[in-house]
Amino acid sequence: MTTPQQPGEAAQLAQQLVDAGFNRRQIADMLQRNASLVSQFFTKGKGASFVPALRQLVRAVEGGERDPEALQAIAQQNLTRRLTKDGRVARVRGRDVLETPGGSMAGRAGRQAIARGAGHLAGVIHDTAERGGRVAVTVRMRKRHFALSSGSKDDSPGLRRGVVPRADGTEERSYGSKVSGGFDAREWSAMVAAAGGDVTAAVLKWLIDTGRATEDAEIIYIEVRGWTPSR
Repeated sequence: MTTPQQPGEAAQLAQQLVDAGFNRRQIADMLQRNASLVSQFFTKGKGASFVPALRQLVRAVEGGERDPEALQAIAQQNLTRRLTKDGRVARVRGRDVLETPGGSMAGRAGRQAIARGAGHLAGVIHDTAERGGRVAVTVRMRKRHFALSSGSKDDSPGLRRGVVPRADGTEERSYGSKVSGGFDAREWSAMVAAAGGDVTAAVLKWLIDTGRATEDAEIIYIEVRGWTPSR
């Protein structure tokens, strides 16, 4: 009979955060990782590289810190990034940002992340810009916040994809695609930089400035896709 694996320090520290009222998904958000990885702290003894960050998180929580953004910042300051075989810092993506072989990337943000500026999507745009790539964006807003009619060619020229209406009165519209060529990622990178890294503000400003959204518009969901065109 095999002996059950003893929980490592990562699991012990994560358990202290659970005891303090945080669930595993919230801990994953602090670390900007997938919740399944946090579960593996307990089941597979993983997480040694996260111990410094977890120690600081526990200290911060014991000191009364509960703000998600503050805790995430503390964790990121104490994480050691993994290196690739050639010595470069490896890109690490959470559950809301995916990267596929060949340079294609995609990220999404819901209400809570959007309210904080959806900063994790800035990496998709900036990284794609560094590669000289193209980007496309999908947004969801209330129908009344779209200035142009559904399916209008002025709204999304060259895109032959239907608008997705929803029972809650919102619509999801896509701008740019690989077929239409998308947008220059360097221009969007500059837009995000001008907004101080606030992707929500940058996308909303673009929608309003280009006549696609009303002045009082609010974004409910954003998806950003980036790719490098074939040479």
